[in-house]
Amino acid sequence: MKNKLSVDQIEKFQTDGYVVIEDFLSATELEFWREALNEAIEKRKGYKMPDRKEVYGKGDDADKSYYDNVFDQLINLWQDNEKMRKVMLDERLGKMAAQLSGADGIRIWHDQALIKKPWANPTSWHLDTPYWSFTDRRALSIWVALDDATYENGCLFFIPGSNHKTTFENPGIGKNMGAIFTTYKDLAANKSVAAPMKAGSCSFHNGLTVHGANANMTPGVRRAMTCAYMPDGNAFNGTQNILSDDQIKEIKPGDLLNDEKQNPLLYSNK
Repeated sequence: MKNKLSVDQIEKFQTDGYVVIEDFLSATELEFWREALNEAIEKRKGYKMPDRKEVYGKGDDADKSYYDNVFDQLINLWQDNEKMRKVMLDERLGKMAAQLSGADGIRIWHDQALIKKPWANPTSWHLDTPYWSFTDRRALSIWVALDDATYENGCLFFIPGSNHKTTFENPGIGKNMGAIFTTYKDLAANKSVAAPMKAGSCSFHNGLTVHGANANMTPGVRRAMTCAYMPDGNAFNGTQNILSDDQIKEIKPGDLLNDEKQNPLLYSNK
């Protein structure tokens, strides 16, 4: 794993809100990640999360049929698959997330498999952090290509530097590719940058960086394994997101999100 970040990579991330790392995984590691995902998918039997089919705060109900063909989404695979747990709770990933974000410590928020089936719809421009149960401009995600991510099958696009201009206001994800620009009008004229990646490469992006993905214009599948990271010390903001109904009954806004069973600490420099 190419887990040693250069000064240039850290600076690029902090300036542009994203960075691509080519050949992040070795061939052996890539095969292990693919194997872990295949096993986890089989065990889930269509459930998005370990305890339910649906997840709070994702998509737009009015566009459900369209959104359901953007990608298959499985969340918190680390919680019910030992191989995925080994992959997602790797301290090296937490340290990279801490270095890029500037946080002293990093907790996992949730992992997420994003699988674009053949002929899948595009993923409209969106932000990540406004969906989550905490509010932190440093939050970020890793996106690991398990298949080649190309212009034709749905590679990511970013709007560089947009994370410095966005807020936690969230227009959602729906049919309208450019809906986010009704909220962030000043970004509508900005140029986007494509991030095609070979299988085994990855990107990190800030949760407030505007990003999206092409449609899958091929008969093949485009698989990616992602993970969202929460800087340690964050508190519940009232948004349920991945938290269960039982957890919501036990937590109130302002309570620390430090449950080691739900959001384990991956790395701390203290």
